Amino acid sequence: MVRLAKPGDLPRILELYAIARAYMARSGNPNQWPETYPGQELLEGDMERASLYVVERGGMVCGAFVLALGEDAGYAVIRDGAWLRDGPYGTIHRLAGDGVHRGIFEECMDFCRKSAPDLRADTHADNRIMQHLLEKHGFVYCGIVNPPDGGERMAYQLAELKN
Repeated sequence: MVRLAKPGDLPRILELYAIARAYMARSGNPNQWPETYPGQELLEGDMERASLYVVERGGMVCGAFVLALGEDAGYAVIRDGAWLRDGPYGTIHRLAGDGVHRGIFEECMDFCRKSAPDLRADTHADNRIMQHLLEKHGFVYCGIVNPPDGGERMAYQLAELKN
């Protein structure tokens, strides 16, 4: 089940991001998320914007992600490529799971496909796992974007719009 995050979920969500940071580091991607990213203040802002969601199974929060609807400032300029199409879209950010429950990405994708007219995402060049998951679920690499927090990210867009 996917639902909007509530303030009471915050300790568990912070724990999920700590698990994800450790997993990313072990998987050859130690630099995408610094030690304190994402921080409590950012997550509280995501909750206020009603864009932070959790995946819950059996009453336990086992995943978290952001689905931000509307223009993403970091996507205004894309280099070394182009978006597949213009128009309204949602952006998937900060996906994390507990490492125990399988299928978190699939649940996130099912929810996002139903909630947004088009989807975009980005990831660090070292995040081979996320690149694979995005491509497996119908996303196409489109170019390089620079998110507001700095750095470069590989940008993806869902290849086909939903019916």
